[in-house]
Amino acid sequence: MHRRLLRSGCTAIAYETLEVNRRLPLLEPMSEIAGRMSVLVGGYFLAKHQGGSGVLLGGVPGVLPGKVVVLGGGTSGINAARMATGVGADVTILEVDLERMRFLDITLHTAHTLYSSESHLLDLLPAVDLLIGAVLVPGARAPKLIRREMLRRMRPGSVLVDIAIDQGGCAETSRPTTHHAPSTSRRACFTTVSPTCRAPMPGRPPRPSPTSRSPTSSSSPTATSRRRSGGSPRSSSGINVLAGKVTHRAVAEAHGLPCTEATDLLGADE
Repeated sequence: MHRRLLRSGCTAIAYETLEVNRRLPLLEPMSEIAGRMSVLVGGYFLAKHQGGSGVLLGGVPGVLPGKVVVLGGGTSGINAARMATGVGADVTILEVDLERMRFLDITLHTAHTLYSSESHLLDLLPAVDLLIGAVLVPGARAPKLIRREMLRRMRPGSVLVDIAIDQGGCAETSRPTTHHAPSTSRRACFTTVSPTCRAPMPGRPPRPSPTSRSPTSSSSPTATSRRRSGGSPRSSSGINVLAGKVTHRAVAEAHGLPCTEATDLLGADE
């Protein structure tokens, strides 16, 4: 598809890469939904009739709650953790940013934070019931933090929900799925883990994104800003293809193509 975009000469803007003050304002609403949905979807596939372990994430009196591990403390990660703590699960968030961990610790009083490293993840995997991948590198492929052999440490019937599937997934075994077939084949991925990698997860509950917070309405001020500024660095961060060139560095690296700065091309048009 990227080759067709380049040949067409169009200007292609990706909502998920537009950055303002180190935030991704057009991606955030969908990330919030995906994070919260990941716990609902994961809890459903933990059910015994779905091949799960039969664990109830919130537990009941006399029975310990399920253990949830969230990889990444960004927008989708914090929403997944908030949903999981809300049902009473035992939640651990793996994050690399110390300031973000402090924020998570203050915001989510019952969740635990842990520095994200392979050794810490390996220690947690044998006891985890629901593993949620919420890793994002804007415009780039998600790092493969969960290798196939690491999944062998998880118990039979545990569930992996890979929110990062839009960027290729943060698990080596992840493949995009659909609403009709949300869980990938166990034989294709791994026998002890039920992975679900539903790419259009926010589309399952469309109503939580009202017009006031939808990307369509949110983009109007951005478009206006770009017209007034003549293409500022703030607004040009969302441009991925312009005048037959790839203008987002992470996207260019993902496809093995050279990158041209959008500001240079916008300046040449003036």
